[in-house]
Amino acid sequence: MTQLAGDLRERVAAVTRRARHGGALCPIVSRCEFVHDAGVRFAVRRALNATTKAAIAPHAPRTDPFLPYEQDLYVADLSATHVALLNKYNVFEHHLLIITRAYEDQEQWLTLADFEALSVCMAAFGGMGFYNAGRLAGASQPHKHLQVVPLPLAAPGPDIPIAPLLEEATSVPGDSATGRLPFAHAVMGLDPGWITSPGDGARELLKTYYTLLQRMGMGNAAEMRDGRQTGPYNLIVSREWMLLVPRRRETYHAITVNALGIAGALLVWDDAQLRVLREEGPMAALKYVCLPRP
Repeated sequence: MTQLAGDLRERVAAVTRRARHGGALCPIVSRCEFVHDAGVRFAVRRALNATTKAAIAPHAPRTDPFLPYEQDLYVADLSATHVALLNKYNVFEHHLLIITRAYEDQEQWLTLADFEALSVCMAAFGGMGFYNAGRLAGASQPHKHLQVVPLPLAAPGPDIPIAPLLEEATSVPGDSATGRLPFAHAVMGLDPGWITSPGDGARELLKTYYTLLQRMGMGNAAEMRDGRQTGPYNLIVSREWMLLVPRRRETYHAITVNALGIAGALLVWDDAQLRVLREEGPMAALKYVCLPRP
């Protein structure tokens, strides 16, 4: 597993070059501007190739794009249960999808195997891992897939724009506390050393995941080992913390909000959507799509 983590960065770069040259990648070209709101420097990207929107419309009838997956996007076997692919419609270069080999539903609970695959990728890249648990959490495909994007999400500024609001709550590894976000959430600090041992790290991530779900009243550890989730949520994993945010809506003024949006990086498709975020503030969008604080 350690050797794979070491090789993965080179594989991603090589596959990206080939897929771009061969046309398998369809990047979303965008320009980025910053919108300051509620203590966060949000990165808002305005897509410039609008035709891509139709190609990735999340609810259009389609077959499972991961069974079979597109060979030109294949990066590596992560384990007996998971493979890594490039995200075909990427905003961030080297954006990885971590998919299950056999079909599992995106609304199933995450498992140790999921976190083992995520840990291998994050050991190679650092980056930020995330999961959109269901359509109302911004998932565009029903086949289970976690994701990893390189950091920073935008520069200059914090690697993850939302992180300054979590600093106090995540300053002590293992401490579970609520940060300053104005919507329901649970966050826990992690020992950054978990990244150096993906196997042990995966077990620590699973334990933390269970704790956060229980804090949100979404189930207990025994119930989470099998079966369907009790509600939609976004999960964000950095080296230093894990954040879980229950969801109630997918969009705000037709702007889809997924875990990247919760992290402080939003994508809009036209000037009208950009104007909404400028005038009303990105935090208003997050509060609308997430559950209110208790």
